[in-house]
Amino acid sequence: MVGRLLTARPTAVTGWVVAHDEESQLSTYEDYGDASNHYDSSRVPVGPEIILGHLAAGPTPLEKIHLLDAGCGTGNYAVVIAPHMGALTLMDASEEMLAVATAKLAASADAPPVDAHHGQLQALPFDDESFDAVMTNQVLHHLDGPAPEAWPEHAKAFAEYGRVLKPGGVLVINTCSDEQIRHGWWAFALIPTGRDEMARRYAPIEVLEDLARANGLVGVGRYVPTDATIQGASYFDPEGPLSASWRRSDSTWSLAPDAEVDAMIETLEGLRDRGELEDYVAEHDARRLHVGQTTFVVFRKP
Repeated sequence: MVGRLLTARPTAVTGWVVAHDEESQLSTYEDYGDASNHYDSSRVPVGPEIILGHLAAGPTPLEKIHLLDAGCGTGNYAVVIAPHMGALTLMDASEEMLAVATAKLAASADAPPVDAHHGQLQALPFDDESFDAVMTNQVLHHLDGPAPEAWPEHAKAFAEYGRVLKPGGVLVINTCSDEQIRHGWWAFALIPTGRDEMARRYAPIEVLEDLARANGLVGVGRYVPTDATIQGASYFDPEGPLSASWRRSDSTWSLAPDAEVDAMIETLEGLRDRGELEDYVAEHDARRLHVGQTTFVVFRKP
């Protein structure tokens, strides 16, 4: 194995063993141990058809692909993609999120053989050229602090992607552009500090493409599913942000000062009481239909 020393540790799912990286680190601003209890209440996989389409276009038939879900979270993407794969490896820096993901896959009658590992993107605990494909969905913004000069942790992650992919392998990154963070969520207008802090943690798409090229990966394309929302139908609940559980499904809220969240609650309650809340949501959601909420960037290893 390449990477840090691993020790086996059983999960809550009978019969599963997760390889545990004692030094792996979580997000610096979100408590995913707690978030694992709320995440699936208002979070859905966006664009799985984009992922499957590009995996199918690679050199390995879908049913034979060994896929690494790097930063799997609670497995929302994995449980949709897994039935089409030959084998699946889950990896996350949060043991709690990983436990939820393994439980989902264990309960899926259509899932292929699945391994689970506790670790981090910057030091993937796998041998060179281990995977036919890798996907990372909405994770990279947890690696570096706000707007670093050289995105050093992102650079480490892309070096690892290039290392563990087989020749011909496919890498799918699901991320957000600055414009999407600023204009793709109607409620973020109510927490400008949290919104701006989050926007500064997303590396520009061009930076990701440069890092991929520096590690021998070739860009295939960018894709924006403008009609999809990361929170699914719950995104359109005008009173959703009033619920702490609703807010826990998006780490942007953890970057908003308490005073800003309190002011948001007061504003939404006032709009609701005056019968103006639905109009407010419609007005501030209008640009999402043009910019979307998420961008897929796809690469291939020659």
